[in-house]
Amino acid sequence: MPPNWRLAKPVDLELVELEWQEDVSRPAVDGGERETLRVRPLIEPGHAYTRYHRAMRDLARPRLFENRLCYRLLNVCTGDESGNDRLALRLTLGSMCYFDMIDFGESLAHEVALIATDENRNLAPDHIAWEALNFRRLMRDPFELAQYPLLMSISTLTIRYSKAGATFFLLRRNPAKVAIAGGMLSVFPTGVFQPASVLPAPNSPDFNLWRNVMREYSEEYLGNPEHDGGGSPIDYENEEPFRSLDAARKDGRIRAYCLGVGVDALNYVGDVLTVAVFEAETFDYIFGNMVKYNDEGEVDAEEFTFDGSTVERLLTTESMAPSGAACLRLAWLHHAEIAPTIA
Repeated sequence: MPPNWRLAKPVDLELVELEWQEDVSRPAVDGGERETLRVRPLIEPGHAYTRYHRAMRDLARPRLFENRLCYRLLNVCTGDESGNDRLALRLTLGSMCYFDMIDFGESLAHEVALIATDENRNLAPDHIAWEALNFRRLMRDPFELAQYPLLMSISTLTIRYSKAGATFFLLRRNPAKVAIAGGMLSVFPTGVFQPASVLPAPNSPDFNLWRNVMREYSEEYLGNPEHDGGGSPIDYENEEPFRSLDAARKDGRIRAYCLGVGVDALNYVGDVLTVAVFEAETFDYIFGNMVKYNDEGEVDAEEFTFDGSTVERLLTTESMAPSGAACLRLAWLHHAEIAPTIA
């Protein structure tokens, strides 16, 4: 990530400003180019699918696969760049659809996979060369965000904190249920930044990072149905678990921080990297009925200790989703700021 996308220290999630851009030009590269032809499956002899999402829909549809409205990341700005030393981080956003990411990002990923195999279909990573990545070469700079549709997700490392120490949970993402990072361990909740109702941004109550995180807690920790964007707005002040989560955050029993913004090098999906620290009693009260399985995978049986050796073990021996790995690495780097008594 560019140096300015990685914050020098964690900032309260409330300090991250969101700016809406109504008129957004179509991306210069979208996955329909002739350079993606070799990675798009055949729909019939001699004819490939025109878009990658259509192939996934017909041939290997995950359980969660809907073309919902999402927020597209257009710019990242910090106080250093703006000259405003009171600005922690500003994200400029527009609209896109989920399948825009599939068409673009899956083509990128499968081009790498194609090049990284030999004639016997064995893994051969030494075959990967810039000159062979015809589609990827169309985007010479992944941080020129006008070039392509950069979907923004929010990944949250959740820490349960008590006098006995700090622990966290991870999710094993089920490849039959999710479109990306299947089979990998991930921090959770993690989810696409998108509206939960029919109200448009920026006036929608969903145009808010913390509220998106709360919805993911509701779905991934408690197993509640997903708010799919087609209904009425959520009453965040009165509906549970949103009311309890909000109240706990306002009085300091939950502290939510932003660590920075990143882009997955394989498929160019963006992530706001966050960490939420819960007092143990609050965590146990809100998530007393925490599910073992959710719509994205299975909660790992181990309750991991938040310390340097555990973080290093996970990052070096486990298949971690890139956003989860970044959250873990940055959270431990800044553990003194996010939980001062953790040794």
